[in-house]
Amino acid sequence: MQTEAIKTETLTYRAADVAGYVNWIYFLHSWGFPPSMAALGSMGGGTEEQRRWLDSLPYADRDRAMEAARLIDDAVTLIGEMGDGVRVLFKYALFAANSDGDDIVAGGTRLPFLRQQMPGRDGMCLCLADYIVPAGSGREDTLGVFAATIDGCGGWHDDYHRLLTLTVAERLVEAAVEKGHEHVRKRGWGYAPDEDLPMEDMLHERFIGIRPAVGYPSMPDQSMNFLIDRLLDLGSIGIRLTGNGAMSPSASVDGLMFANPHSRYFAIGKISQEQMLDYSRRRGIGVEELSKFLSKNTL
Repeated sequence: MQTEAIKTETLTYRAADVAGYVNWIYFLHSWGFPPSMAALGSMGGGTEEQRRWLDSLPYADRDRAMEAARLIDDAVTLIGEMGDGVRVLFKYALFAANSDGDDIVAGGTRLPFLRQQMPGRDGMCLCLADYIVPAGSGREDTLGVFAATIDGCGGWHDDYHRLLTLTVAERLVEAAVEKGHEHVRKRGWGYAPDEDLPMEDMLHERFIGIRPAVGYPSMPDQSMNFLIDRLLDLGSIGIRLTGNGAMSPSASVDGLMFANPHSRYFAIGKISQEQMLDYSRRRGIGVEELSKFLSKNTL
């Protein structure tokens, strides 16, 4: 199997380039607002559309909605002020890959994964390795690896603007992943060249394939960052890993990309001691050390 990447590409965006891909639901969630107020993100501050929307709300909800509107307005203003000084970086690589049990072997690196212990709604116990062609099939598959971060974002002068900048930075990084993944699907990898999705469908992930991130429900082990670093060289875009696998800058994300049309997101949930022992063996890391990363998943 080919160990070098089939393709590697780094895309550099300005904040304005990815602003249209921001998911305002998650931005407002980080400030404690309900998803129903995310519609404000597409209205623009002080517009007639925004006024009519606010007037349509029950009187008791208007003050809270106006607070959310002011917050989004501040975020949009901040994004507009970033100019060329802020860079949002998205790097990806494509590797020939095959699955081997609950592992994926790509780029000369073995990536062990966990499998659900409780069947999902379709009666299956899923593992990310299920979405890659098995080694014994005689065919090679492809696995995508990605990371994104932001550079030059800072300069706050009070606690509010510090928190606003941090939450905007997180959303811009996720927006770069959204825009970058669209590029990968349509051109970089090119497995969906005719895709033509409205932004709402894209933000609801109604495209072919998935991109699970490290630390999220289907890949909860943060120490997987070390394996992704081996494949992608996170330092090449300014991401540093701490001893426990956390990323710096904190507004950074990494993960995998699957093109399998049957792939979907799922949560690993609780794992048994037996699976922990098996996973420990496959990772080559002691159970005690792994337990630090999987405390929410252990019984």
